[in-house]
Amino acid sequence: MSDSVQESKRHHEHHPHLDAKTRVVSNLDAKLANPLRGVPYETLMNEVEIFAQERGLSHLLPELKKGALVAQNADAYKQYDMFTDEDKKFLEDEVTHKWRQTGTLYYMVVMSSLAAAVQGMDEAVINGAQLFYPSQFGMDTRTSRGNWLLGVVNSAPYLCCATVSCWLTHPMNQWLGRKKTIFVTCLISFLTCIWSALTNTWWHLFIARFFLGFGIGPKSATVPVYAAECAPAPIRGALVMMWQMWTAFGIGLGDIIDLAFYFIPDSGGIRGLNWRLMLASAGIPGLIVCLQVLYAPESPRWLIGKGRYEEAFNELCRLRFSRVQAARDLYYIHILLEAENEMKKGRNRVVEMFTIPRNRNAALASWIVMFGQQFCGVNVIAYYSSNIFSQSGFSDTSALAATVGFGVLNWLFALPAVFTIDTFGRRNLLLFTFPCMAICLLITGFSFWDTVREGRIAGVAVGIYLFAIFYSPGEGPVPFTYSAEAFPLYIRDIGMSFATATTWFWNFVLSITWPSLVLAFKPQGAFGWYAAWCMVLWFLILLFVRETKGKTLEELDQVFSVPARVHAAYGLRQIPYGIKKFILFQNPTPEQLYQPESESEESIKEGDGAGKEAHRSAAAEP
Repeated sequence: MSDSVQESKRHHEHHPHLDAKTRVVSNLDAKLANPLRGVPYETLMNEVEIFAQERGLSHLLPELKKGALVAQNADAYKQYDMFTDEDKKFLEDEVTHKWRQTGTLYYMVVMSSLAAAVQGMDEAVINGAQLFYPSQFGMDTRTSRGNWLLGVVNSAPYLCCATVSCWLTHPMNQWLGRKKTIFVTCLISFLTCIWSALTNTWWHLFIARFFLGFGIGPKSATVPVYAAECAPAPIRGALVMMWQMWTAFGIGLGDIIDLAFYFIPDSGGIRGLNWRLMLASAGIPGLIVCLQVLYAPESPRWLIGKGRYEEAFNELCRLRFSRVQAARDLYYIHILLEAENEMKKGRNRVVEMFTIPRNRNAALASWIVMFGQQFCGVNVIAYYSSNIFSQSGFSDTSALAATVGFGVLNWLFALPAVFTIDTFGRRNLLLFTFPCMAICLLITGFSFWDTVREGRIAGVAVGIYLFAIFYSPGEGPVPFTYSAEAFPLYIRDIGMSFATATTWFWNFVLSITWPSLVLAFKPQGAFGWYAAWCMVLWFLILLFVRETKGKTLEELDQVFSVPARVHAAYGLRQIPYGIKKFILFQNPTPEQLYQPESESEESIKEGDGAGKEAHRSAAAEP
């Protein structure tokens, strides 16, 4: 009997509650989780020798053998005499001092953080510029036409991201690699920011900003992947989380630059010098990243995928302290890529994302949180807060200063997300923060009814600032983190592409419609619209978004194999539970929808009727 058949049989015995299609997915995840699991010592050593000979790495054979053993079992260095004291020290430090990393790795972290800040600045500088360019370009924002033109210009990059540039991410990465893709996208950001500053008509600015989308879309998908592929496993998740945090920093920095350039007068016959400098300034960090990336390492995974093993090993030696660590990662990446390529053969992964219940449930949950990131209303504030503050009675200068407050709070409260997301869980954070965001939006909108200027200003500012405080640790970091872990490994890249396109498309819809929404329904109705969406999203999260915190790949298969209607019914039953616990301060017994594997297996062995019923429920298709 072949190894794959035996593995499938064992998996069926351990997961009897999963339907046939989900067991296939679970088998794939188990294989991709560690393809070296269960390989005998002699077999592994023979495979390493063959690998070294075929790839021209025979001179690295001693390191590769040690690396393969550690890749198979992280504690192998404690069991074999071939590991030196120095090897053991570096391997132990990886766990006990996980933030003690090489200078090259931290150089890559700084570059990735600055690339994220470029993203935030690209999004933020239009906030201040729109106080000036509409009147210069003859766009009367008191009319429907003027408001639509304002929305079209502001949303142009996100239209490009949703329709064109996001779909270029894969071919660009395949042809150019991670480094060159980051270089090209940051160069495009720099050039299009300068181009935007030189425009003299609304349609010319629209074209320049549309091409800015070619710098935003692929960069947003490439930089987190690049950071993940270069980072060691113990800190990989935290580095991927930093993308959202430093994007928020870029938004705050862009708001500060808007305020700084507001006071610059026209000179040398240049009309609108201040807003032109605002738009051009967003390109400067992109130029810095272009210079930085020349000295950064290429992704070892990309190099291995292209068969450039010697180069990949050299780059890993720059990113790790010891050659054994580099050899371990080299061999493990090679084995993973071979397993992934084998899994993809003869499978239509796009179709399977919708036809297999486990995948479909993950896609639904991912798209809900991605849609929610836009329709909670955050980018209304990120793109139009200067106009909102101005309409409430602030002077233009005060409006820009108040916008800086939003940007700073958005960044500061993104910092604790690294800890809260794994402490409280993804779903719980969203269920807590969405009603709070709805209340904050209602406070902001209803404050426009206040006839006293000071009260109106205070209400709008308090509402927006509190919104930032609740958004940043919840719906800010959760969507990308959730989407990256919800999909099974063999379709994760496709799932993330769809999820990213989803968020950019609704970003475009939100940014193009807001000016006309305010004109038609006034600020009260416009903010009320997004407050209502926050509550709709709260119910969608309650019914269809499953908790993924701290789950292994096998446990995630179990979580997402629960039928949608069963999970929705469970979500509705949580409403009275929440009322008893958090309002009436009672101590109700929480319901366990999915048990840990060990518990569920024991209940089956003991003939527990409730356990069997839970398994039958989980195995049914939605």
